[in-house]
Amino acid sequence: MGAADGRPRVSTGHGVVEGRTEDGIAVFRGIPYAAPPVGALRFAAPAPPEAWDGVRDAGDFGPTAPKNPYPEPFAGLLPDPDVPGDGCLNLNVWTPRPAPGAGLPVMVWIHGGALTRGSSACPVYDGAAFARDGVVLVSVNYRLGVLGYGLFPDAPANRGLLDQIAALEWVRDNITAFGGDPARVTVFGESAGAISIGSLLAAPRAAGLFARAVLQSGAPELLARDRVRAMVRRMASLLKVEATARAFAAVDPATLLAAQGAVLRRSGALLGGAAFGLVADPDTVPADPLDALVGGRVSAGVPLLLGWTTEEYRLWLAPTGALTWLDRLGPLAGTLARLRAGKDRAAVRALRADRPAAGPGDLAGHLLTDALLRDPLHRLAAARRPAPAYLYEFGWPSGVPGLGACHALELGFVFDTLAVPESAWLAGDGAPQALADEMHAAWVAFAATGSPGWDPYDGAGAPRRFGGPAPAEPGREEPGGAGRTSPTRVLP
Repeated sequence: MGAADGRPRVSTGHGVVEGRTEDGIAVFRGIPYAAPPVGALRFAAPAPPEAWDGVRDAGDFGPTAPKNPYPEPFAGLLPDPDVPGDGCLNLNVWTPRPAPGAGLPVMVWIHGGALTRGSSACPVYDGAAFARDGVVLVSVNYRLGVLGYGLFPDAPANRGLLDQIAALEWVRDNITAFGGDPARVTVFGESAGAISIGSLLAAPRAAGLFARAVLQSGAPELLARDRVRAMVRRMASLLKVEATARAFAAVDPATLLAAQGAVLRRSGALLGGAAFGLVADPDTVPADPLDALVGGRVSAGVPLLLGWTTEEYRLWLAPTGALTWLDRLGPLAGTLARLRAGKDRAAVRALRADRPAAGPGDLAGHLLTDALLRDPLHRLAAARRPAPAYLYEFGWPSGVPGLGACHALELGFVFDTLAVPESAWLAGDGAPQALADEMHAAWVAFAATGSPGWDPYDGAGAPRRFGGPAPAEPGREEPGGAGRTSPTRVLP
């Protein structure tokens, strides 16, 4: 629709939005894709937003989903802005050409945060570099924690996933006006965002809403319904209410978050305890998404880009000193990790042979990473037919002592936002811009063409490596990898 005083305007299905022009990029923030989830809608499926008259200002990020802040030391490593307000079901758009007919590829970002934290307002997720390179970038907020994933007898399951589907439907219906092509949508996400995409690939309601998918450091999975119910029951006990959506909806939001924080502190999701997460549900995810994808029953024509970081576990274990504690356990650490990961003793012996200088904590961390990420993503990539799957590994070690090539470190490289101060929280100073150029370009290429620029995985061979040394060969130590002698205490 043009611009007023340098402010671009676009007409959506619910009304006109006015964004900002920033370094030649049109940015629209806080656009509602669903009604505020308050009152009777707090635990309901997302409802359409109300239309508005006149021009709606879209200059600032909209409200973020209710959540508790990260505790220390993670609060010093993972930026997580909190924007107050009720209308958390909103999204943002960065575009170089906010007009119909441009036909640009679209990327939709689904943030991570263990389904209990995170938002699209994180500065590391700024979409300007994607727009600069010819992609329309959309980032979304969705309900978290008990609001999005608590399991109740009187509310739909997987509400956070339903929110994501509603956002993708908004993209289908409106992105043409922002210069995007609704037939060229790529969904991408990291950690819990990648797990969510695993379920979107298997969700009948999401069929046809995207053409390609990127899963960063997260594999398709569902939690047992009893694990999720346990969280709700623990909260109900603290709140002294029934374990129903109707009873929870009557609780003050701050009180609800306090109870959620209390039960999360006592849960052990990494070790198999109660947690919030996606569950099997006839209306959203009727079958295990990994099995359905491997069997070719869903999304068989969707190309995939899948990967992990070399030392995912260091973000989970190093900041709290758990890695040091595992080192002190000695061989028992490997036994505990082997049992949790479902590995046999031969797998542990092979890992020790590959990494002779690795301590017990690093060996345990690699076993857990194999079980949670590398094994299922290899399995998924090897089974893809007819669409290809591309594997990558991010191996550049952080400049923050003890973190190594940890979980979430690749995000500033993918978004090409190393200059954002918050990127240094995980990466430290001096992160290589050349590596960000390389990795960001691969994601842009995948969105534009369906190929990131290397051969698809055929069941053998190593993934494409971004930064760091080559992966260890059997019987050889991995230089600078799990066997390096970097400290295990983080100094954020």
